Amino acid sequence: MKERHLILGIGDLLWDLLPTGAFLGGAVANFSVMAGRLGSHAVLLSRIGRDELGRQAIDTLDPMPVDASAIQIDTLHETGRVTVTFAANEPSYTIHQPAAWDFLELSDQWMQLAERADAVCFGSLAQRNRQSRQTIQTLVAQAPSASIRVFDVNLRAPFYSGEVVEESLELATVLKMNEDEAPLVLRLLGMDAVLDDNPLRATAERLLQEFPSLELVAVTRGSRGSLLVSREEWHDHPGFQVELADTIGAGDAFTAALTHYLLRGAGLPTINEAGNRWGSWLASQSGAMPPLSDQTRLAIEASIETAI
Repeated sequence: MKERHLILGIGDLLWDLLPTGAFLGGAVANFSVMAGRLGSHAVLLSRIGRDELGRQAIDTLDPMPVDASAIQIDTLHETGRVTVTFAANEPSYTIHQPAAWDFLELSDQWMQLAERADAVCFGSLAQRNRQSRQTIQTLVAQAPSASIRVFDVNLRAPFYSGEVVEESLELATVLKMNEDEAPLVLRLLGMDAVLDDNPLRATAERLLQEFPSLELVAVTRGSRGSLLVSREEWHDHPGFQVELADTIGAGDAFTAALTHYLLRGAGLPTINEAGNRWGSWLASQSGAMPPLSDQTRLAIEASIETAI
């Protein structure tokens, strides 16, 4: 049997405090759980407090197909929390600070995992504090040259800067962002706005030109699908209409599916189909880590295989 791919999610693990209750989340935590559900050996590299929310986080992750054994325990800082409110089904976030995941420590265990990784995923939010920023960037740089290094932009005001975006793009082979973030990324990098009939594609092509290590740019548009642009081709997917529960974690599910199918050597149409299938399923569920039955998983996987 072929050994499973080793995928690392590096960054934030936190509790999303919604009007309907508390749900475990954090972009790379959501990504890691979905990567594990798709069949990879997904390891979450994050940090929690020595508190009740930290214990509940481990208890919640325990039955899920994600390796939480490398999560660090912080005796000085609390487990991360985000208060989430909604307007027209779109979430707004109050991200409390400081949190334990602001203080990721560069350990030998984490370095050894990075050296063996087939793929790593990291974002901008978890780099708001210099300590975590240095740890994340060192780990990503330590990953093998052939690995997939996914920078999942998650711009949450005021926790982003042009410096973090530029440094992250210099390390990444894949950039994932949403359509609202695309023009902001250009502005943060000091680039002029794109004037084009297809501004999202032109933005992606410009970033590919500016950052030599980038191989793929993914731009998501919610229920209206996504655009994938590589140096050789591009593919546009119209998305799927579902009965929306909430959008939290849908983009992370898209990113996990994208990474999974990239590691399998799939083409852009298959990657786009997979990302939209899993992202739309997640949007139809409450919370970022909802239950997933084998029957549902197999049905979605079959629909991806037969759609292309």
